[in-house]
Amino acid sequence: MHPAHQTVVVASQNPVKVAAALQGIQRMFPSHTFHALPVSVPSGVADQPMTEQETLAGAVNRVNKAQEAHPEAAFWVGIEGGVEEHAGELAAFAWVVVRSAAGIGKARSGTFYLPPVVAELVAQGMELGEADDMVFNKSNSKQDAGAIGLLTDGVVDRLQLYEQAVVLALVRFRNEALYLPGERQAKV
Repeated sequence: MHPAHQTVVVASQNPVKVAAALQGIQRMFPSHTFHALPVSVPSGVADQPMTEQETLAGAVNRVNKAQEAHPEAAFWVGIEGGVEEHAGELAAFAWVVVRSAAGIGKARSGTFYLPPVVAELVAQGMELGEADDMVFNKSNSKQDAGAIGLLTDGVVDRLQLYEQAVVLALVRFRNEALYLPGERQAKV
């Protein structure tokens, strides 16, 4: 693993994404101390990704741009929220991509379905956070509880949803020998 006091470059200025990345990494590596360096980088995809593939591409692009901007970090984290239609309903989720010098870890957050009134606004081209703000009469909800927090009345918020995906993306780093080429074949 990495020495203590390492930098985690988070490919976002959104405080929810920054906190989720830092808390997830700290939970997986509690004997180390990390600090977050938020950077604003382009996702290379639409402001509101409309498919799983586009959402994952946004997270990958963000993490790659963060690494280019600050190559000295211990970890780089890209988090991209997206939606995708399933059987006439709009599902919401996020992809998390974590890089280190040792490799890349990926995980998708839990999925939930948006109410039709929110889904309709998103289908018309509105970003999910804007649609949530309009429907729930909030301001800047994407930097707070997010759609999941509004819909669950705070039982699960955006930070919790993203933090769990960060932890899952770090599984390969906690088990590096199992993910190295050749190691797996040698133990089979």
